[in-house]
Amino acid sequence: MIGRPYRIILAAIAFAMLAVPRAGFSAATAAVQIPPYIAAAISAPARPAKDREMDGSRQPAQVMAFFGVKPGMQVADLWAGGGYTTELLARIVGPDGKVYSQNGPFPEKFKAAKTTWQGRLSEPGMNNVVEVIKPIDAPDLLPVAPGTLDAVFINLNYHDLFDVGADPAKLNASVFKALKPGGIYAIVDNSAQPGSGIRDTNTLHRIDEAFLIKQVEQAGFKLAASSDLLRNPKDPRTEPFWKMNHTQDRFILKFVKP
Repeated sequence: MIGRPYRIILAAIAFAMLAVPRAGFSAATAAVQIPPYIAAAISAPARPAKDREMDGSRQPAQVMAFFGVKPGMQVADLWAGGGYTTELLARIVGPDGKVYSQNGPFPEKFKAAKTTWQGRLSEPGMNNVVEVIKPIDAPDLLPVAPGTLDAVFINLNYHDLFDVGADPAKLNASVFKALKPGGIYAIVDNSAQPGSGIRDTNTLHRIDEAFLIKQVEQAGFKLAASSDLLRNPKDPRTEPFWKMNHTQDRFILKFVKP
């Protein structure tokens, strides 16, 4: 059990370290205050070393604070991959919360991601994670009653819907149905050039922000806020994101179910 004075100190340290924008990124968005429970989740000793290495480029404390993740929430992580976001969500929502972690059936070439994900599910403290193996556009995607989830995340993978021939309209409808009124649809993705639509989803693994916003709003969501935390105005958005050494321009969008 972490005492209150220690939590306050921990949050202050985390704020000082994590609120500083990385080189190459826009500082247009003011730093969000990091609650103690998010700071504690990020600094948890049991988090894998590989996850910690990714924190610098993903800024998870600021992102989770921006989306308002709190203990006790019922949330989902779609296209969870190896489970980086799933684990963070599980640690933040805690034992009174629940995380539905979804992946489609893993093809052989993603065997390593499958092994990582399954390993996470067996970790101590991950008892609040429910494994979901279904295609991303399955009509019964999430095993929850309608209107019960507080937030649904899809982190850096919305663009992949178009690579696998999934139907984004079906996915967004499932998310809309699962969220309670006021629930958050949290999307982070790699930015493509304006007006490019889905042209670069399979080659550069990027997607046009305006195209994505329009598509999600067609499902009934309202764009409530965006963050410039992971912006990089120097990125020409003409290269695959992996060639940018994880400094690619990314948008962070908070949609709300009315």
